[in-house]
Amino acid sequence: MGSGVTGWAKKGGAMKKRNVAALIAAVLALIPWAAMADQKAQVQASLRYGCSAQVFEAFETERIPAFTEASGISVAAYICSSGEAVNRLMTCDSDIASTALKLTYPPLEQGYTKTVFAIDPLAVIVHALCPVTDLSEDQLERIFSRAISNWRELGGPDQPILLIVPENNTAAYVNFQRQVMRRSDIVYDLMTFTSTQVVDAVERFPWSISFITQGAVAGEAGVKTIRVNGLSTTDKNYPYYQEFSFITRGRPVGAAKAFIDFTLSTKGIEMIRSRGMTAVLPRK
Repeated sequence: MGSGVTGWAKKGGAMKKRNVAALIAAVLALIPWAAMADQKAQVQASLRYGCSAQVFEAFETERIPAFTEASGISVAAYICSSGEAVNRLMTCDSDIASTALKLTYPPLEQGYTKTVFAIDPLAVIVHALCPVTDLSEDQLERIFSRAISNWRELGGPDQPILLIVPENNTAAYVNFQRQVMRRSDIVYDLMTFTSTQVVDAVERFPWSISFITQGAVAGEAGVKTIRVNGLSTTDKNYPYYQEFSFITRGRPVGAAKAFIDFTLSTKGIEMIRSRGMTAVLPRK
């Protein structure tokens, strides 16, 4: 009998070991799914954002904190040129990008989605004390090609014009070259690293002139915008503007979709309009 009991114990022990092994295997199989679920939750709670410097200054300093407060999603914004913002999205260094360039090149053919959310005038700015208030489109082209080099030629004082421009890979530079300098190249005395740094530069140099999105100079006391052909940046037929868009890989989902939806919500649209920009409402 002793041998029989011993035989049963050995068999039962083997079965018990197999059951424990199966349980361990099942638990181990669940670990990757648990890790993925936790990772997904972390992704949904944060958003990597490649943000155009112009978009940031015109809009995001107020909107990002409001979005985080409303959604609980934190935003890590990397402020750069529009081109770099899109490149960061394409290399998966960002989850969403904003740009002031019209995206018509290959990304749109590779499954990327563009969501236009605002249109903002491309403003010509001078120091607040500059007496010149109005320029024609022809005069602007001649100024930035240095065919006109003294404020005296524009009804101002006998002072040389200091030409300040943003870096040539920024959307502001590209859009100004395309819209204003129809027959000429841009000439400059000082080039800033980012587009929005031109505002600080113009504040420092009384006889300078530059250009930037209108939203970036709203409320800035040290600079003023120039009327073009008698039209201010608030007038309907003002000739120069930029289109602000979000870019995502495929259709926006998750935190990126929440980010865009907040922008196009009633509160987001109010923020856009408060900065003098025109909101582009989603198509129904």
